[in-house]
Amino acid sequence: MKIHLFLIEFLFAVAAVTAAETDAPRERVPTLAVIRSVDAETLGRIYEEVKTPFKYGVILTGDGPDELVDSPSIFRRDGKWFMMYIASTKNIGYQTFLAESTDLLHWDKMGAILPFTHSESWDAWQASGGVALCDYRWDGSHELEKFNDKFWLSYIGGAKQGYETDPLSIGMAWTTSPTTAQPWQRTKKNPVLTSQQADVRKFELATLYKSQVIHDVEKSLGWPFVMYYNAKSKDGFEQIGMAVSHDMLDWKRYGESPVIVNGEAKKHGISGDPQIVKIGDVWVMFYFGAFWKPDAFDTFACSYDLVHWTKWTGPHLVEPSESFDAEYAHKPWVVKWNGVVYHFYCAVGSQGRVIAVATSRDMKSKSR
Repeated sequence: MKIHLFLIEFLFAVAAVTAAETDAPRERVPTLAVIRSVDAETLGRIYEEVKTPFKYGVILTGDGPDELVDSPSIFRRDGKWFMMYIASTKNIGYQTFLAESTDLLHWDKMGAILPFTHSESWDAWQASGGVALCDYRWDGSHELEKFNDKFWLSYIGGAKQGYETDPLSIGMAWTTSPTTAQPWQRTKKNPVLTSQQADVRKFELATLYKSQVIHDVEKSLGWPFVMYYNAKSKDGFEQIGMAVSHDMLDWKRYGESPVIVNGEAKKHGISGDPQIVKIGDVWVMFYFGAFWKPDAFDTFACSYDLVHWTKWTGPHLVEPSESFDAEYAHKPWVVKWNGVVYHFYCAVGSQGRVIAVATSRDMKSKSR
């Protein structure tokens, strides 16, 4: 009898702790004041550095007409290049896969690293991942950094089948072998950010989308890990916001407002899929825009403090121009290597939804 009473008391204690954790208040981190803005001359210089006028073409396609591929993110390890990308067959849901290359132009598929769980979990049918803690220096190594002896990725997950079916939340996963096509370990604290949390902001009340996590070594904001992600409000308007963390597991929303907004007048369109690099002393965010201007395209913004961003309003970095990207040319991942800039993106056109690359030099002629 005493044992039974002890077990009952123990279970109530566990339930109370769990409830306390669930109901614990979540506080947003106050934002910094603007210290230094980015001038037009600097924006123009950055554009000249990152522009990629030569479209090499499609580099990765789905396995058959029913599979689409999307959202490339690139890293380097052991003398090779690796691409995380996502794929969906018959719009059931996204899984995350790995491919490898020796020259950034020719890619071989390796297999899944975030597959469906086929369970009742929050991420059973959506697991769309991208690299975290990649060397963001423009002339850097492009290697992944370890934290707590693990390599990390962030991903959007969802329990429902379909094409990015709401609600989607953000989770974290890790591995000790990022170049092996085997499932990464999803953390027990997932999801780390959701649209149902108490501190959710107005621009993210419907769903959360793709994120990127960087390690700000200087702790410019007082936090080592900074996440950027786009999110959707209840009226369908998508904007880019921030979160910060000390341990890659517990994330706090940074600021009260999004940091990138376009289409404010009509509250319409998408700003999404941010990628952060640093060129000299300037932080550069590559991201895609859609519907607040014609088509879907890639552009960028610049910052000195990671919080206040000045948007480039000149020519798009990539935009529809070929049959294979006639509908959309969007979702950037940009790499500079051996003096050449490679701009990877999702192209939608005559070959379906595929992954293409544009370059700063004419690599097509060189390849031939």
